[in-house]
Amino acid sequence: MIEPAMIEALRTGPLLSELTEEQLVRVAGHASRLGLDAGQLLFSQGDPAERFYLVLKGQMRLFRLSPEGAEKVIEIVTPGQTFAEALMFLNAPRYPVCAAALGPTELIGIDARDFASMLRDSVDTCFVLLGNLSRRLRALIGEIDNLTLHTATSRVARYLLMQLPTGCRSLDLGMRKGVLASRLSIKPETFSRVEKKLIDQGVIAVRGNHVTILDQAALEEIAGLGHAQELTLMPCAAAARPLREQ
Repeated sequence: MIEPAMIEALRTGPLLSELTEEQLVRVAGHASRLGLDAGQLLFSQGDPAERFYLVLKGQMRLFRLSPEGAEKVIEIVTPGQTFAEALMFLNAPRYPVCAAALGPTELIGIDARDFASMLRDSVDTCFVLLGNLSRRLRALIGEIDNLTLHTATSRVARYLLMQLPTGCRSLDLGMRKGVLASRLSIKPETFSRVEKKLIDQGVIAVRGNHVTILDQAALEEIAGLGHAQELTLMPCAAAARPLREQ
């Protein structure tokens, strides 16, 4: 029997919220809840991609490992977001990244093969998915622009402005600064220098992972923004401990 709580949880994802009740019941029937501890690996680069995931609580870190073992954070996935859904359209897909929890995290794993089969029966659902993937592509293009056309200081400033809640002057970074540095493609020591520079200039104040914007106009100028509307969204190994299914 399908739990109503599972269906309500699925509705929290933009990709899934447009599904009909019948479709949600079908997805829920092939889905499972997962709980991860901080640092726990969900899957590794190259593993068969049999499921895609919806984050309910916590954050997931998607990253690639170089042959030398260096880590590059590709994306941080937050509650309400899905990841790895595009792989369902490939033959014998494999995950191109590793995925690990930044902190205690709850997810729903969705059967990719059954979901793709369901899409064949619904043109409307296909267009919802295409819209979601198009927004992701636009964010990735913005990411390329950010990495190629802007300095490390500008990237940090842009990230802070992007994460700043509407009407607020402060934010919590929500992750270790080393992880954030990798996400912005800069070295941890470079991030520390940029942070100190912005503090010394009176643009921000920092207490642990809590950042207060003291001069937003100056931060926007450092970010290279003509106005706030130019801001574009940016898209998100030790041995793994066993997953616990709920």
